[in-house]
Amino acid sequence: MHAFDVLGDPVRRRILELLIEGERPSGEVTEAIQAEFGISQPAVSQHLKVLRDSGFADVRAEGTRRVYRVDPAPLQQVDAWLEQFRVFWTPRLEALATEVARGKRARAKAEEEGGGS
Repeated sequence: MHAFDVLGDPVRRRILELLIEGERPSGEVTEAIQAEFGISQPAVSQHLKVLRDSGFADVRAEGTRRVYRVDPAPLQQVDAWLEQFRVFWTPRLEALATEVARGKRARAKAEEEGGGS
């Protein structure tokens, strides 16, 4: 399965968001996903399997529990592929940062001038 097929599913993206915060037992992941998406435990298990099989998540046994964590390698590959497209948004983001900084300076100056009246 292609990385974008894996990441195209909102449930799998949410699971990765949960796992990026740190390792989590499958039961905890299942509870969170069931509460947010209203899907069954077997459906969550299937999403976890896709993440494992595609390399986005690793699992280890801890007693009777299965603990999941993100494997960053596929995400780094996605990031490397996206690098070629950053040329389209990086200048715009830099321009936005400049405008935000200008606005902050202007507000600070206005407050300084208004405070001295």
